[in-house]
Amino acid sequence: MNAKNQRALELACATLELEADAIRKMRDRLAQGGQSALLLSVDLLEQCRGRIVVSGIGKSGHIARKVAATFASTGSPAFFVHPAEASHGDLGMVTRDDVFVAISNSGETEELLTIVPIIKRTGAKLIALTGDPNSSLAKLADAHLDISVDKEACPLNMAPTTSTTAALAMGDALAVSLLDARGFKAEDFLRSHPGGRLGRKLIAHVSEVMRDLSSTPKINGKATFAEALTEMSRQKMGLVVIVNDANQVLGILTDGDLRRLMEKEVSMNSISLVDAMTLNPRTIPPDLIAEEAIGMMEQHRINHLIVADPKKHLLGALNLHDLFAAKVI
Repeated sequence: MNAKNQRALELACATLELEADAIRKMRDRLAQGGQSALLLSVDLLEQCRGRIVVSGIGKSGHIARKVAATFASTGSPAFFVHPAEASHGDLGMVTRDDVFVAISNSGETEELLTIVPIIKRTGAKLIALTGDPNSSLAKLADAHLDISVDKEACPLNMAPTTSTTAALAMGDALAVSLLDARGFKAEDFLRSHPGGRLGRKLIAHVSEVMRDLSSTPKINGKATFAEALTEMSRQKMGLVVIVNDANQVLGILTDGDLRRLMEKEVSMNSISLVDAMTLNPRTIPPDLIAEEAIGMMEQHRINHLIVADPKKHLLGALNLHDLFAAKVI
């Protein structure tokens, strides 16, 4: 690796370490005495009867936009207002029922300090995120959250880097604490995310993504081991479901089972299907959302699930490939 590339790698790693360290220190401040400010902030946001108005300028303004979007997407009506535009008319969007969240690393941003006293007089509550607990903005706030950092990741210690990461992380911490306090659920999230992969993940049900009965490899429990292998190969799903005469699930035989048999050097000609299959395999009902199927697969470290009704009648099956194809992963 040449010197230029080595330098780039070193700076990238140093940046990640500095920003991660800043977040760890911010977490420690909360745990070692900053709980009251955080809990007060969450309480003010939870009790808000209006909207959450987030503001900042420059790089803090970009962070403020993202924080406002996160609040809005997690069930709390919120929007961003530019502090300079606010002083030229947009301040009329802020009401006494709102909570104003101001983000400023210095805590001395002129545009914010111009409008904050007016906002306070309307009766709106003020939460300030600054890097200086003794700043003018911090002193005006009903709740102040310390987002100070030791240094910027920029080699010149000038460009907002570590400080904006800290502000973003604190904004996320507030949003997550608030959504939990308000009992925000996956179904609520879906209402504001009906499109794209997120929406598909939350609305798709197992019945929509599974392979139907005709496409599911299955065989009667009275069949031979060789017949089960033939069915497994024909459907190319890496498994075969063993059922009884009433189409109820008895067990499953997977390619993983075959590998384990081979490792034990078991003769494939002498083994019976009953001895080879896994009894009482995991099943899932068709009316659950596909996200729950993903959770079950991750929890039990499996790549497939059998779909069955409450009486264990086989309805179909699905595996990770089906979930990828349906764009829920």
